[in-house]
Amino acid sequence: MTHIAKEKLATLLMEYPKPAGIVMGYGTAGFRARADTLPWIMIRIGILAAFRSKVKRACVGAMITASHNPEYDNGVKLIDPYGEMLEQAWEVYANNLSVLDDDIHILSDYLENLMNQLNIQANDEGIVAIAYDTRQSSPLLASIVKRAAQAFYTTIMDFELMTTPQLHYAVRCYNDNGTYGHYTEAGYFDKLCTAFQNLIEMTPNIQRFEPLAIDAANGIGAMKLAYMRQTLAKYIHIEIFNDGTRGHLNEKCGADYVKLYQKAPDGIPLTNYSKYCSIDGDADRLIYFFIDKNNQFRLLDGDRFSVLFASFLAMKLKEAKLADDVKIGVIQTAYANGRSTDYLVNKMHVPVACVPTGVKHLHHKALDYDIGVYFEANGHGTVIFSSELKSKIKMVLEDPKRTVEERLAANQIRAFINIINETVGDAIADLLATEVILSILHLNLEGWLNLYDDLPQRQLKVAVRDRTMIQTTDAERRCVTPPHLQDCIDELVSKYPSGRAFVRPSGTEDIVRVYAEALTQQEADDLADKVRVVVEQLTK
Repeated sequence: MTHIAKEKLATLLMEYPKPAGIVMGYGTAGFRARADTLPWIMIRIGILAAFRSKVKRACVGAMITASHNPEYDNGVKLIDPYGEMLEQAWEVYANNLSVLDDDIHILSDYLENLMNQLNIQANDEGIVAIAYDTRQSSPLLASIVKRAAQAFYTTIMDFELMTTPQLHYAVRCYNDNGTYGHYTEAGYFDKLCTAFQNLIEMTPNIQRFEPLAIDAANGIGAMKLAYMRQTLAKYIHIEIFNDGTRGHLNEKCGADYVKLYQKAPDGIPLTNYSKYCSIDGDADRLIYFFIDKNNQFRLLDGDRFSVLFASFLAMKLKEAKLADDVKIGVIQTAYANGRSTDYLVNKMHVPVACVPTGVKHLHHKALDYDIGVYFEANGHGTVIFSSELKSKIKMVLEDPKRTVEERLAANQIRAFINIINETVGDAIADLLATEVILSILHLNLEGWLNLYDDLPQRQLKVAVRDRTMIQTTDAERRCVTPPHLQDCIDELVSKYPSGRAFVRPSGTEDIVRVYAEALTQQEADDLADKVRVVVEQLTK
């Protein structure tokens, strides 16, 4: 660590001191808290981003956002060179840095030891791409990350206002030397919109697009959707509500609000449209909804996207005569509705894998398939396509012995691949993919919803003195501690037809989450409450 780096670091520590008694942990969402408590952690994340880039000899990203959290919160997470989430081993370094106080000697000693451990030289090249959402606190926090990274001789690419998925995309494109696409925002939209148009124009008898009303959560997605709306105005009519000009970010609006409260967001008219969707504050989650003939709110969540996307791709693989050569699978968590799993496995004959909660687990498992479809119930997800699958598509297109129908199906899959953002869940990309699938399959939202009926479910939170008392296995579906808890849950579940329940500890606070399903809402509520009582009794 050079003398100049040490001086710059000392200056930052004086400007943005660590508050006394504060503890933070780097998780799936990175660091996230009230914005006014975050400047000190941005120093550490800037250093870590620089080190990660130097070790990987590639560009890494730093995204300033708190996603679906209230406007007074903010956060930061790092993006690895392939556009994926930060490697889990590096979360340890992030947590170690967050524990250290502002003593420049202690901090510099740790950094020098870390540089030796990682074989980093002060003059090694590094490049960090930074972007942020529309929160008032974001520019300041981004500037601190920038200064901290620059103290260690790292080049900064400052993208300023971007959605989280756009930065994931840009990082991958930059490191792929343009193979995946061009790393600018213009490159992002050009790839998605061109593929969308191509898929429409190559498909005969495609259904006309219904007008779409979008709740943009008063976030960064609103301004990005405005560009897309203009580009695709020839094909689809889009109206954007909660665009940030009136309401507050994520306040009674956005995908998380709609999913959590099972109700339409404020700020959007419910009589003018037959089709609605909501994105979240940083535009990586998507939820569809509509008001039915009985004036009832009807929701289409992440499970529905998995079924829709898998249905379309399985059909096109069959038409292209590739179904026997391609391994397609859907990855879910324990929170996926049991009826969606049953539909995929028994109706569509698509294998389903269950993994622990968290996008990193879903994404990792999706890599086991030629086509891996994954969505969390909250509407965050994507599709991953293997290089082998892409090669097979190319072979079909170049084979003169293939029929016109086979080549069309292969071409449709290729265009669909270019709509999808494979690096991470992306509300804008998933919206385009959903719209074009519905039109190709001649489905409206009611038809999509009627593919299967969800089992009623209920989720509860139980406060406990120590969440580590609860330990799970089988992708969090069964408890191993405390003793007898799982036996009690099994006994309760056995009393409800089609009943299912599990409990899992929160990753960030001392609560236990209870999930229950049953044939009726009353039974689901009753089962969840009885499981809650058992948890409270066995964790005293």
